[in-house]
Amino acid sequence: MDKFAFVTGATSGFGEATARLLAENGYSLVLMARRSDRLEKMKQDLSSDECQIYALQTDVRNENEVIEAVNSLPEKVKSNIHILVNNAGLAVGRGPIESGISDDWERMIDTNIKGLLYVTKAVVPFLIANKAGHIVNIASIAGKEVYPGGNVYCATKHAVDALSRSMRIDLVQYGIKVTNIAPGAAETEFSIVRFKGNTETADSVYEGYDPLVAQDIAETIMFVVSRPAHVTINDLTIMPTAQASASVLWKLY
Repeated sequence: MDKFAFVTGATSGFGEATARLLAENGYSLVLMARRSDRLEKMKQDLSSDECQIYALQTDVRNENEVIEAVNSLPEKVKSNIHILVNNAGLAVGRGPIESGISDDWERMIDTNIKGLLYVTKAVVPFLIANKAGHIVNIASIAGKEVYPGGNVYCATKHAVDALSRSMRIDLVQYGIKVTNIAPGAAETEFSIVRFKGNTETADSVYEGYDPLVAQDIAETIMFVVSRPAHVTINDLTIMPTAQASASVLWKLY
């Protein structure tokens, strides 16, 4: 029976790179994302005799959508989910707390915290039934430190860090691993979303040094989930060499 990995935010950035690498390494996939055109393309790209793909067009911010989507999966899929990668997340806006935009705050809180909770609650019963499995939560260096203008985004990623630790305590009795991965500066769609399509500002974030790329995180996740059954990587921070902390980047060129 196929082993399935369930990946949220699966059509771009870390999620897409991770899904593709998992498929290359023998996993079938449940892909959850909002953009149907990208989901369909990934399904076409990755489907094969060795790799089944189930595409769930879902906004993780909507609990009813999440529950309905997960319930729509065949029993043979649900009972063979081995890995959950909670990747869906975003930053929207950057600035001091007194000029924050409530809608931006709500999008980050609803996606980064509540979305992770909704998906985990819907999927974890299958892992519990198997008394095995692995949950990988994509946090951030912003969940370890804070930086100017990062206030609410940092708060949401601190919440992910805390949830990873508490999930580990709740689920250890079932043999379920929980890994928190905290990337530093990574060149994906992250800054384009944060700066609301302003590509000039987004591009400037990565000038003068080599940032992480999505494949770096995908390979890290692949390493973590491929450890022997008795080994868990609880928490992992991964940074570009030029980054010493959340707010210290040494521009080399």
